[in-house]
Amino acid sequence: MKEKPLSSLCTPALVVDVDKVKRNALRMIERCQNLGVQLRPHMKTHKTLECADIMTGGSRRCIVVSTLAEACFYADHGFDDILYAYSLPLDKVERCADLSERLDLFQILLDHPHALDELKKRPLRDGRMWHVWLKLDCGNGRAGVLHSQPEAISLAQAIVGTKGVELTGVYAHCGNSYNCRGVEQIQAVAQETTDLTLQFMEKLKASGITCKSSIGSTPSCSHPVKDMGKLSEVHPGNYGFYDVQQSVIGSCTLEEVAVKVLTRVIGHCPHRNQLLIDCGWCGLSLDGAGKLPTGYAVIEGHPDLKLLSMTQEHGQVEPISGPLDYSKFPLGSLLTLIPYHSCATAVMHPVYHVHSEGRLLGKWIPTRGW
Repeated sequence: MKEKPLSSLCTPALVVDVDKVKRNALRMIERCQNLGVQLRPHMKTHKTLECADIMTGGSRRCIVVSTLAEACFYADHGFDDILYAYSLPLDKVERCADLSERLDLFQILLDHPHALDELKKRPLRDGRMWHVWLKLDCGNGRAGVLHSQPEAISLAQAIVGTKGVELTGVYAHCGNSYNCRGVEQIQAVAQETTDLTLQFMEKLKASGITCKSSIGSTPSCSHPVKDMGKLSEVHPGNYGFYDVQQSVIGSCTLEEVAVKVLTRVIGHCPHRNQLLIDCGWCGLSLDGAGKLPTGYAVIEGHPDLKLLSMTQEHGQVEPISGPLDYSKFPLGSLLTLIPYHSCATAVMHPVYHVHSEGRLLGKWIPTRGW
């Protein structure tokens, strides 16, 4: 069957450059090998089997997920050693128990004694253990027990002291690296998160507890510091696709971004000096709040254009300055949007169109839901 060009797709369409995905994944694998640290790639950006195979080097082992839908999807397709890296929701304990009893290794995250109490109420069958990671807040300010508080050590001790429960590791997300601009700032956050995690591990050791340690974010793992090699694992995720946000932070170049959204011009609005396109927020997301100089995305090959606003199914494009030359953008012509945040854009699409050098190879179907 003859391979079709990207222009044959109906729009809006999310397209994935599989060669870039493979390069991005291989570079991360090599970085981790050079550091001597285990890579546990996060699946939350793409949520597909094909990209998971690329990111795990075909092993189908040692992954992180953000939803139980993802965990079940990967378990159903032969993946194992899965970490559900979301502070344990109490309504999902039974579903977690099912996965723990099905797989060789299913691991959960908790940051509160009440979650541990729920595990006590649901012992696993056949002598199996709950494998638990303690979620630590090392400055990100989202989930996790604060690294400096005595409650963190107390919770770790409680986990260790609970029958049927094993403290597998300590998990920290350095999401504060998303506020960085440039390698120096990224590495400063990576160093701080690494130091705080390792210091906490020393406190655990002093109280007689040993377990694994893991930190991660795409910026910190794209430019790792040497001391990250003292950790057990790292868990980046966005790097397979990358996006404009990561290029602004300094994690990657714009040329390394593997996902784009194709859209077509569907209207000329000379009274507003605008083009109308068939991609609204349902095909791109509103993430980034239009704070780029080019609005909600970068329009490839047209640095002078701005995606000013979007409604559900329409986008409004205008020049950054001067009048539009409508002869360059006839109705039906294609524009390519490089998304601000590929995680948010990917979740808007039920299918990804995969290509190599502009020739379509097939489709990836992501899992959805929670």
